[in-house]
Amino acid sequence: MAKPVVVIPGDDPPQCQGSPQLERLRSLAEVVLYPTRPETRGEKIGRARQADVLINSRNSVKWPADVLKELPKLEMITVCGIGIDAIDIKAAGAQGIMVCNVPGKTAPIVAEHAFGLMFAVAKRAAYQTASIRAGDWVRVDSLFLQGKTLGVVGTGNIGAEMARLGRALGMKVIAWTFNPSAERAARLGVTFVGLEELLRRSDVVSLHLKLTEQSRHLIGETELSRMKPGAVLINVGRGALVDEEALAAALGSGHLGGAGIDVFQVEPLPPGHPLRACEQVVLTPHCADMTPEGVELLNEGVVENVLAFLQGNPRNVMT
Repeated sequence: MAKPVVVIPGDDPPQCQGSPQLERLRSLAEVVLYPTRPETRGEKIGRARQADVLINSRNSVKWPADVLKELPKLEMITVCGIGIDAIDIKAAGAQGIMVCNVPGKTAPIVAEHAFGLMFAVAKRAAYQTASIRAGDWVRVDSLFLQGKTLGVVGTGNIGAEMARLGRALGMKVIAWTFNPSAERAARLGVTFVGLEELLRRSDVVSLHLKLTEQSRHLIGETELSRMKPGAVLINVGRGALVDEEALAAALGSGHLGGAGIDVFQVEPLPPGHPLRACEQVVLTPHCADMTPEGVELLNEGVVENVLAFLQGNPRNVMT
């Protein structure tokens, strides 16, 4: 009997290639890895057509309904991370394709990155470095974080860890979630408030939501205007949580004190994008979990998802 085929259709940036975790699959499946992104729809379909299982190692490879319809053999997709917004979930469910993710494993790593972005913005690190390299010696006030208010938007694994780090620094932590409860607030050591109140009170707003139709552009022009003058926005969730043009305008006007952004609506960030011209920003290329530890934790999780599926005990099922 032929082994099931597991395809990694575009491992770019490198995630799974070279990982010893893949060897765990080879006794049960044929593993096919493509180290570059497919350049066309046809190439994407060609790579995936043989697959029983897809490992979507980076969200740069998208799976809309019209592509999934061309993959009648496909039974399961597992993403190498938390977000499943690269996949048309409704279409996958209608087609009987199981979609799985890897929740929680890298929460401390992603939260530490968000915390680092907060510090880099608050201490004007990127701005001051660029200024000195240009031959200037400009003094700009930094933001002292201890005692300030951190507003955590989304209190899953990463948001919970961000709240813990904020408390450890001596920040006052408030939070907003779609499903608040007294028990959850006590467990996380936060006070849940309404989103408008969080924006109004916070010196730093940190976004940790998954992208859904409910959360898309949750932070737009109106919400940004409600933030404190000089406040800082951090986003390690998904780019489309924020209206990026409105954010650039709020930064350019001086209303916001800065932003630390790891995720963008279009990745890589296109030339001429308005955020590129903003001075008080720290931008990283969707790499919050990209440490050696983080990469292997995700590879371990995604391989465990595939093994569980092949053995008839699927886990982390999102559809």
